[in-house]
Amino acid sequence: MKGKLYLIPSPLGDGPVDEVLPRSVLEAIGHIQCYVVEEERTVRRFLSKAGLRGHIETLRFYPLNEHTAPETIESYLKLFDDGCDVGLISEAGLPAVADPGAALVALCHAHGIKVLPFVGPSSLMLALMASGLNGQCFAFKGYLPAKNEARRQALRSLEKRSQSAGETQIFIETPYRNDAMFADILACCSERTKLCLAINITCPDQTIVTHTIGEWKKEKISIGKRPCVFLLLA
Repeated sequence: MKGKLYLIPSPLGDGPVDEVLPRSVLEAIGHIQCYVVEEERTVRRFLSKAGLRGHIETLRFYPLNEHTAPETIESYLKLFDDGCDVGLISEAGLPAVADPGAALVALCHAHGIKVLPFVGPSSLMLALMASGLNGQCFAFKGYLPAKNEARRQALRSLEKRSQSAGETQIFIETPYRNDAMFADILACCSERTKLCLAINITCPDQTIVTHTIGEWKKEKISIGKRPCVFLLLA
């Protein structure tokens, strides 16, 4: 008998866990002893806040991040033996969405292991909800190229796609490159194109603002290293 894979959301910020996660998630955490995680230190802190303080040392943690080899992920199938349930937790928000944990989910489906997703915060959907942009036709593009010219070319392509399909383009960036991304958007896109910056969603300093590029050029704003979702609609 194989155990199940529980997809466990984690908070986007450091606020109280019970304000952003439903009771069903907290109850599931109480019985799972084995976790596959993107970053163990972050997950230990999260589980401690979720009510497992004093019990963390009894849990088992296995890494799954961008550096984890496919054969290592394959080996995690044995974790489900003897009916053992496994929790998958990413760095923040929903596991397997813009997250390497998707590889384990796919593996479970291929081997008949039941996958159970839980409700939790998604920075992408929260940003789209609050942007005022097209929520019926949208695409998530993940991370754009890191090099300047390739990134600018990608931005021009996204704007063209948005204009032709009326499609909101959603993308993210490594926090230390946020301001470089913002500068490139202002330099590359039409002044009539709309841009939403959704910064530090669910945190006390949350900022979600939508302006045209022309309006953004008159603003003085630094995103800094705060997590940000970018949404573009031409």
